[in-house]
Amino acid sequence: MTFGEKLRESRVKNGMTQSELAKAANLGLNTISNYESGKTYPKKREVYDTLASILDVNADYLRNENEEFITEAGEKHGYRGKRQAEQLVQEIGGLFAGGELSDDEMDGVMKALQDIYWECKAENRKKYTPKKLKQADE
Repeated sequence: MTFGEKLRESRVKNGMTQSELAKAANLGLNTISNYESGKTYPKKREVYDTLASILDVNADYLRNENEEFITEAGEKHGYRGKRQAEQLVQEIGGLFAGGELSDDEMDGVMKALQDIYWECKAENRKKYTPKKLKQADE
C-alpha cells in the first residue's frame, strides 16, 4: 500500500475530510490531495510525524511502502528471498537518504531495482533448480 493510500485510509477512518486534515496539519488542501493521489510525497520527515500524530497511526507506517515488496519476495522465494529483499531495501535506503534525486527519479530507481531483483531470482531458479524438480514442474 502506498503512502497516499495509507493516508487516505487513515483519514477516512478518523472521519476527517481532506480540508480538515490539511488545516490540522497546517498544510494546503492541494498538498493533501496530491499526497493521497500519489502525485507527491512529503519532502520533510516531520510532515509524516505530524500526519501520523493527527491520524493516530505510527509515522513509520506512513513512510514504509516496502512491505509489499518484502512480502512478495517471501511468498515467491521463501525465507531466504524475504531476508534478501529486506537487506536490499535497507542497503538502498542510503541512496535515498539526503540525496539529490527527485521523487520521480527515486521511484524509477526503486522500480528498476525491483525489476532486476525479480529477473535475477527467476534466472537463478532456472539455473540452480535440479533437473528432476524442473521435470516435475513441467
